[in-house]
Amino acid sequence: MSYSGADIYIGVMSGTSLDNIDAVAVRFNQAGQVESIARHSDPIPQDIKATVITLSRGQPVSVTTLGELDRRLGECYAAAINSLLEHAALLPKHVAAIGCHGQTVYHQPSGDYPFTMQLGDANVIAARTGITTVADFRRKDMAYGGQGAPLVPAFHNDYFSDSEQPTAVVNIGGIANVSMICPDRPLYGYDTGPGNMLMDAWTQRHRHQAYDRDGEWAASCAPYQPLLQRLLSDAYFSRPAPKSTGREYFNLDWLDRQLLAFSLSPDQVQATLLALTVESIAIAIRPLKRGRIFVCGGGAHNQTLMLALQQAMPNWAIAQTDEVGIRCDDMEAIAFAWLAKQTLNHQPGNVPAVTGASQACCLGAIYLPY
Repeated sequence: MSYSGADIYIGVMSGTSLDNIDAVAVRFNQAGQVESIARHSDPIPQDIKATVITLSRGQPVSVTTLGELDRRLGECYAAAINSLLEHAALLPKHVAAIGCHGQTVYHQPSGDYPFTMQLGDANVIAARTGITTVADFRRKDMAYGGQGAPLVPAFHNDYFSDSEQPTAVVNIGGIANVSMICPDRPLYGYDTGPGNMLMDAWTQRHRHQAYDRDGEWAASCAPYQPLLQRLLSDAYFSRPAPKSTGREYFNLDWLDRQLLAFSLSPDQVQATLLALTVESIAIAIRPLKRGRIFVCGGGAHNQTLMLALQQAMPNWAIAQTDEVGIRCDDMEAIAFAWLAKQTLNHQPGNVPAVTGASQACCLGAIYLPY
């Protein structure tokens, strides 16, 4: 395959699930369509994953640990991008920019001094790849009073808008978020709560496996409704949008506190955690009665979860985003490629109605390779 000009963007994402670094090369055309060119995934080293979890749970680490983590993540992102370039026979000159989300290690969108921290030195990425890199997307939105998240609804609106019916785009990663795109009202969206994060952590604790494949363990038992209602009574779920959350809030410590009032088997808890993910998503979508839902992220592969979501939303047509041309595993990486394009073109990347920022703004910082 031959390439001409620097019209390709690479998006890089490692999310709250802490499983892989996903790098995706794409083109965007003027009709809002996406041409996927190549993708590559590298697993996140286990010691890096463990350090990120330590940070996200508020446990103290040394400045040396923090600095070395930033550098190591930058090297990991660069290696994934260079593998992608090699496999796709791409040269740096073919790529306009890399959009790298970085690895969130702490997200605190409220309080006297709100902040969010993503690590993965973009100077290293630009130097190792020879490609202009755009990173640090969230903090500009927060500087204008926003939550810094979610940022993907702007891209979802660009790609999925439909003048005929409401469309919900649901990303189920470690945290789940929803973008609501309606023909008769402004775009809105927010983090609905846990996606795969609690289910994965509970599976790791009790089965020593990375995750519950296809939700088979969760499907072996019925959700325990009193526990589900207790979990849903957490103030986060009733808080009005804009809102965002992460591993800092929804983690095993949070779950263990809720479980003190019950004596349940591990399989009952796992089934209830899946029901929590489904119900918290459904709460965000149900008020619109009917439409279509496109699911992306790792949760789209969980057959038990997808079936439960359809049962909870019987008036909605539910499908993976693969059916409209974007692999469900690539959605967030592609969104950050799109955000890099927005930045280079001096266009806004946030949606104030979604994040709560006082204005739309151009996001991210640009790191040159020279």
